[in-house]
Amino acid sequence: MDFKSMKIVSIDDNENNLFLIESICTDMELQVKSFSEPLEALMYVLQNQIDMILIDYMMPNLNGLEFIEEYRKKIKNVPIIMITAAGDDENIHKKAFELGANDFLSKPVNSVIFKARVINLLTNYQNQILLEDRAKLLEKEVKKATENLLKREHETLTILGKTAEYKDPETASHIARVAYYSKLLAKGYGLNEKEQNILFYAAPFHDLGKIGIEDKILLKPAKLTPEEFEIMKNHPKIGYEILKNSQSEYLQAGAIIALTHHEKIDGSGYPNGLKDDDIHIFGRIVAIADVFDALTSFRPYKQAWSFEDAVKYLQEKSGKEFDTKLVEIFINNLDKVAIIYNSFKDE
Repeated sequence: MDFKSMKIVSIDDNENNLFLIESICTDMELQVKSFSEPLEALMYVLQNQIDMILIDYMMPNLNGLEFIEEYRKKIKNVPIIMITAAGDDENIHKKAFELGANDFLSKPVNSVIFKARVINLLTNYQNQILLEDRAKLLEKEVKKATENLLKREHETLTILGKTAEYKDPETASHIARVAYYSKLLAKGYGLNEKEQNILFYAAPFHDLGKIGIEDKILLKPAKLTPEEFEIMKNHPKIGYEILKNSQSEYLQAGAIIALTHHEKIDGSGYPNGLKDDDIHIFGRIVAIADVFDALTSFRPYKQAWSFEDAVKYLQEKSGKEFDTKLVEIFINNLDKVAIIYNSFKDE
């Protein structure tokens, strides 16, 4: 393996020993930087990228064991060879291993043994770096691929979310506002970021089931008769049936929202007459977002309500039609609601 770019630090208070190490390293075409002051060397290795440390045990101010102990507090993987005098206590070796030394050499240093030990450790270290780099590269590629897949899924969701627009008089702006109102409520309610994003992309499917309602009812420019309204009330189940078997967590959430966004806290909603927490939080959130936006929007059969009147309606129906906590969150964030309201105007 090519070690020419790898950087070695040699530490010994004896200049002759440093010269010997430098000579052997030069013969191996290794870059070596020598220090006779261990404290100076410690500052250097903590502040610079290096690939190996060769350190004498017996030195003034800071011995080899103390040096290794301090260095390993910050740097764990760089190999360290401790050089000890022949006959040094075996406890020194044991302690050095415990502190993080990787190998030992005895004085006087034998160049053949030195080269073999250094090559072995540098080879292992270089392989370790390559594995870590490959792992990071793989992680980066996986992350990039995942982001691309997610982006494509979001694009698909956006396109599918527009499906109902071709039959429903409601606009793309309505769908956008409902999505943003829903995410605002989800955040205020304490849902995590992933849940907020799922809700944001799933909320546009709340009325997908309307594609199964015949035009004469869906597009009627007047109030529906009781019989017509009963037919209209089928759209939550239709939307749910369309989406329920999807493997996408966004479409699964869309199925839940489609089925539950017309349920009411007091049990008077449809299609299943659910009450309180039996209504999925996604449905409770979209119920508020959808009704508020429907009230403040023009329809062929009604004029748009004022922002203030729509807010009063939510307050009046809190605890009856709508989740009390969610209405409170909505009211406490009217400044943000107004920004969404004004940012996505119907054309």
